[in-house]
Amino acid sequence: MKIWTERPAATDVEAVVRGYFSLLRAGRVLEAERLIDHYPIRHVLKSLWTGSVEASADEDEASGSPVADEWEQDLSWLGELDLADFHWGHTGSHVTVEITYRTQLIEVALGFWVRPTGPGWVVTGPATYW
Repeated sequence: MKIWTERPAATDVEAVVRGYFSLLRAGRVLEAERLIDHYPIRHVLKSLWTGSVEASADEDEASGSPVADEWEQDLSWLGELDLADFHWGHTGSHVTVEITYRTQLIEVALGFWVRPTGPGWVVTGPATYW
């Protein structure tokens, strides 16, 4: 987990979020989970699945997408997600990140916080926003 001795700049936090998301996209879920002070990963993955592949399959029945019970075994769908815009809260301690699936913005966004801990500052999250 990345720990800063002083409150990190927004660009530093965004770099950690981008690294986290790159690991997710590559299916390296356990590494992604260790990069930040993480909430339960299964909830995050299920929300991303529901907001992307499952929503897309509803619109396009011929998509060949994995069925709902396969989303945990075959993580290849994560490679079709990408980060869109970062939106910082007015206090600078929270950032919401929009997500795209096959270049289309999805209904799920991820929220991250910058929080002080005993040894320093960490990024926590992500929360899922609908």
